[in-house]
This record gives sequence, structure tokens and C-alpha cells, in this order.
Amino acid sequence: MLTRSQQQHTVAACFLSWTLDAFDFFIMVFVLADIAKEFDTGMTAVTIAITLTLAARPLGALLFGYMADRIGRRRVLILNVLIFTAFEFVSGLAPSLVTFIVIRALFGVAMGGEWGVGASLTMESIPAKWRGMASGFLQAGYPCGYLLASLLYWIAFSAVGWRALFMIGAIPGLFVAGYIFFYVQESPDWLQRKTHAKIGTWEAISSNWQLMIYAILIMTAINFYAHGTQDLYPSAFLRVQHGFSVSTVSKIAIVYSVGAILGCILVASLSQKIGRRRAIVGSALLSILVIPVWAFSDNPVYLGIGAFFMQFLVQGCFGVVPAHLNELSPPAIRGMFPGFVYQFGNFLAAGNATIQSLIADRMNHDYSVALAVVPFVGAIVIAGLVGMGREGRDVKMGGEATPAQ
Repeated sequence: MLTRSQQQHTVAACFLSWTLDAFDFFIMVFVLADIAKEFDTGMTAVTIAITLTLAARPLGALLFGYMADRIGRRRVLILNVLIFTAFEFVSGLAPSLVTFIVIRALFGVAMGGEWGVGASLTMESIPAKWRGMASGFLQAGYPCGYLLASLLYWIAFSAVGWRALFMIGAIPGLFVAGYIFFYVQESPDWLQRKTHAKIGTWEAISSNWQLMIYAILIMTAINFYAHGTQDLYPSAFLRVQHGFSVSTVSKIAIVYSVGAILGCILVASLSQKIGRRRAIVGSALLSILVIPVWAFSDNPVYLGIGAFFMQFLVQGCFGVVPAHLNELSPPAIRGMFPGFVYQFGNFLAAGNATIQSLIADRMNHDYSVALAVVPFVGAIVIAGLVGMGREGRDVKMGGEATPAQ
């Protein structure tokens, strides 16, 4: 096993990587209207960039996950961070909408690799009793990235414009890559299995195809559920539909980002005691009660309160996912399996922003119903799928794993 300090560095580095990845992605959702204005097009056309970013992520999960299972988690994670950092920077230089969309698709490939590699490195490097809290902390990087994007938008957008936000957002990637290089050790689980006969990737997939399909269905539902509450909420719903100022939108986004961070950590920590399935199902179903305030209020205070609790529960549900997927994963493909099923679920849910925008277009640009329907249906489907599945809370990994794995 790694020392306590090495384990802490691993968790911190993977958290920072996912935070930065999400930060770079969510800058986009705050400037949809501005990009559309710059390229003289409609909002729906610009949402294609979000759709393709999400759609490209499974390719990245497959590519980088395969590499992580072959040559190790640590080196691949460093490479991954450097690549998505480069594409984030050049997003701000795009001369046309088509070029911008292509760059964001390539960013999606790099983004798709980070989560699975980082999650497997984390879960394989820590004691089993840490997994619940570490899972929530790791996934909290996503709303932390959203929070940082909202702060950058609030502080810098009026002064520098949308292009500079992408370029500024790329800078921290160099520091995160350096931190991983100097302070993070390779996964003990991967090193241990490296000394034994390897099971081929295709052999591991073909013998677990039912599990893979089941996990993809879960992640499709969870991604529809989560992105349905995030992608159009700040720019289209708060800023365009309600006409709130940049300051008001940013403040509401900060409030619900704090709720998301707390939800990730608290619900995932609770899952260590009550089980992963119960924590996911409970969070999903409780979020249904928040939809009326979250989607149909007009007052910014009520919207902020509704958004806080919605994201607490949505991201609370998601906070359990890193541990749950890694525990269900076949050990031979743990670098690839969690990330691929997560990102393939993202691919199947990639049209969410465009679908919601089209619904709103048919309702005189009223986004309330479009926003409400997706998380309602998603919560019901998540509860059904996860509730009938199995639990892997006691699986052994890392130094605790046996050679038979």
C-alpha cells in the first residue's frame, strides 16, 4: 500500500484534474449567447458544440482508458491533462463557428479520458473505508469546476470577453500536470496485476458484456439527469429567459455550485454506511420534490434556493458514481470500464442541450418545462435501474487486492 501522504496526494491530484476538466467545459455554458452573437447564429446552433463535446467523450475514455490499463494510470493522466489544456486554449482562437465546434469536439476526446483514469487511480490507491468520502470528493471536482467557471465569468467576462475566458481557463492545466508528475505514485493495484498474466481487453469485455450494458444504461440516465439541470440553466434560462444580469446569474450559479459540492461529499460519504444503491436512489427521488421551485419560480431568491437543493441532490447522486462503477468494474479493465460506460452514457445523452433548446423554441423560448421534464424522467429511470442492480462495496483493490484479481 502507499503511505498516507502518497494516498492524499493521489486523491488531491485526481480531484484537481477533474475540477480543471469541468472548469474548462463549463466556461462554455456561460457564454453560449455571446458565441452565438459573435458568429451571427442562433443559440441552438451553438449548443451543437456542447453536444459534440459530450459525444466525443466515449472515444477519449476508450483510448486513454485502454492506455491506462496497458502502461499505467499516472502517465496517461498527465498526458490527458496536457492535451485537454491545449484544446481549451485554442478554443479561444477559433475564427469561425465550424472551427470552434471541431475544437470543442477534440476537447471532448481529451475530456473523456480524464475521469475514468483519475477515478481508477484514486480508488485503487486508497483503503476501502475511504472510498465513499473519496468518491464524493473526487466527483465534487465537477461542481467545483462549475463554481470556478461561474466566478471567472463574473469577475472577468465583462472586461475580457468570451475568448479570453477559454485561454485563461487553460493556464492551471500546466500546474496540475506538474503536480501529478512530482507527487503522485502509480496505482498499487495496476502494479500488482502487471506481474501476473494479463487478461486481454476484449476477453474481459466479452465476458462482462451484460454488466457493461447495464452500467451504460445507468450512466445514460444519470447524464441526462445531470446535464438536464446544468447546460442551459445559467445562460438560456436565467440570463435570456429571466433577463437577469451577469452578476445575478453568477451569484445563483455560485449558490448551486456550493450545494452540488456539499451534496457530492455528504451523500457519497453516507453511501459508505447505507450502500451505494440506496444513496443514489434516495437522492434521485428526493430531487423530484425540488423541481417546481427550481424550474418555475421567477424570483431570483427562490430560484437560488431551488437550484441549491436541486444540485445538492443531483450531484449527491453523482458523487457515489466513482466508487460504485470502480467497485463493479472487472479489475483487468478498471482503467477503461468506469470511464467508458460513464462517457458512453454521456454520448447517448449528448443531445440533451439541443433537445431542451428545441422544446423551448416550440414554447416561445420558455425553458421551464424543458428543464423540468428531463430531471423528472431521469430520476425515475435512475431509481429503477440502480435499485435492481448489485452492490460492490466490499470488493478488494490496491494493496488489499488478492493476486487472483
